[in-house]
Amino acid sequence: MKLKIALFAILLSTSAIYSQKKIAGNYGYKTECMGVEGDGSATVKAWGNGRNRSDAVEQAKKNAIRDIIFYGLIEGKQDCKQKPLIFEVNAEEKYEDYFNKFFADGGEFKNYISLRDERILDKVSRDRKKGRGSVTNGFIVRVLRSELKAKLIADGIIKQ
Repeated sequence: MKLKIALFAILLSTSAIYSQKKIAGNYGYKTECMGVEGDGSATVKAWGNGRNRSDAVEQAKKNAIRDIIFYGLIEGKQDCKQKPLIFEVNAEEKYEDYFNKFFADGGEFKNYISLRDERILDKVSRDRKKGRGSVTNGFIVRVLRSELKAKLIADGIIKQ
């Protein structure tokens, strides 16, 4: 009887651990501020989800820029909280065509982001979660916030 209970407990704990790994890949992680540079750029830890690592990298870059444009940096270090670049309500929907082209694969968003702040140890021990058919990775990226703001002003999305 004790053997049956012990086997049942082992089986139950194994299935719980396995299901946690599958759920972790589907959890929505928030972009965290790691620091603000003197040139106005922000170093953030962004999360991306995709079928493989390269898809996750692309999604993380897009998420970092989207968060800075529409939501600001709320999570992370206290001294680097930043307001969003666009304060207008429903701006993402209002300028949908503009942002669909901006965030398209190979779009202009790539001009305002860099992975150069990621150290070699960060690459080796990168945060990685797995879900069913998808991979979620956390990456350290630098968003060129002042250049991005200048672009949005030049394109008439935000007023100066």
